[in-house]
Amino acid sequence: MDGTRPREKQELETDMSTAPLAGLKILSLAEQFPGPYATMLLSDMGAEVTMIERPGVGDPARQFPPLFRALNRGKRSVALDLKSADGLAQFRSLAQTADVIVEGFRPGKLAALGAGFEDMRSANPRLVYVSISGYGQDGPYRDRAGHDLSYEGVGGLLADQADAKQPGPVPPIPLADVGAALFAAIAILSAVVSSQRTGQGRYVDVSMSDAVVSMLTAFLAPAANGTPLGEFIAEPGYGVFTCKDGKLLTLSIAHEDWFWKPFCDVIDRADLAPLTGRDRVARKVALREEIAAILVGKTRAEWGDLLDKAGVPWGPVNSLVETLDDPHVRARQLLRKITHDGGKAETFIVQPLKFDGFETATPNLPPELGADNDSVFSDDAN
Repeated sequence: MDGTRPREKQELETDMSTAPLAGLKILSLAEQFPGPYATMLLSDMGAEVTMIERPGVGDPARQFPPLFRALNRGKRSVALDLKSADGLAQFRSLAQTADVIVEGFRPGKLAALGAGFEDMRSANPRLVYVSISGYGQDGPYRDRAGHDLSYEGVGGLLADQADAKQPGPVPPIPLADVGAALFAAIAILSAVVSSQRTGQGRYVDVSMSDAVVSMLTAFLAPAANGTPLGEFIAEPGYGVFTCKDGKLLTLSIAHEDWFWKPFCDVIDRADLAPLTGRDRVARKVALREEIAAILVGKTRAEWGDLLDKAGVPWGPVNSLVETLDDPHVRARQLLRKITHDGGKAETFIVQPLKFDGFETATPNLPPELGADNDSVFSDDAN
């Protein structure tokens, strides 16, 4: 089916005037991961994103082309030296017609250069200014260096390792980066609404460690109140299991008896169906071993058919390559293929929101450093 394949740029004609964020102008000085991911999502929704990069080197992520390209397609690049009077003047000129500035430097660095919020607000009173940093603009860790793992540790994401007093694996997903990016996108949209309503811009402080704390709300709030969290993820039917063909599947029966009972029918263990959640958790180790011994008896496809028919929550455990070829991922049209001059094809992942009356267009390729200096300043002059 056509809808299950990544589509070439020429196959998808999108009227960008219908995009939810059409006309929104964003200047991004944020590098590495959170800022670029946040602005990429907004670019897919119609925002015009111009990266302001350091001449000669640009975003440090350019040293890792796969990462940089994944997060920066669909944007423009301008190389400006904000430490020079000319570069700062050019940036100030761009800020006069922008809606948003996003930056990711150490707290106070841009203000010291004359490019902080107060400086830019004097050029454009309605400007939204979003700062993304590791620990925020205040607090005792404000000036501490760090990366994703450090923020995860402070925010409680590695609490299991703290409780065990034993180092464990590094989480495979940079959740502090991703979480801060999503909060930054929310910050931008919220502040733009306020700016449009009042005519006055806003400054927003986005902390990566704060993002981790917020994402752990369901765990930290009970801890703060001395309330046991409960053991819903200790359910024996909540986990990853091996099938006969060596493929893995997930079962996600949390605390629901209405999923447990049909699951017991599927695995032909009606004797286990009367067990309540409390009973199951109390016997979790033994039950999990029994479930594992049963599931290894059929292939994943065989179990999948049975579990789907019974309405039991499950899913395949995909590799990255399998995810790209998963029929549901393809049907949701999250992949876009761009053909370079010369015929080379490159696939990108687009933002996942589905808007009535607008379909995310195939993005442009990531820009070369400073590729848009002439066109951007020509536009600004006009």
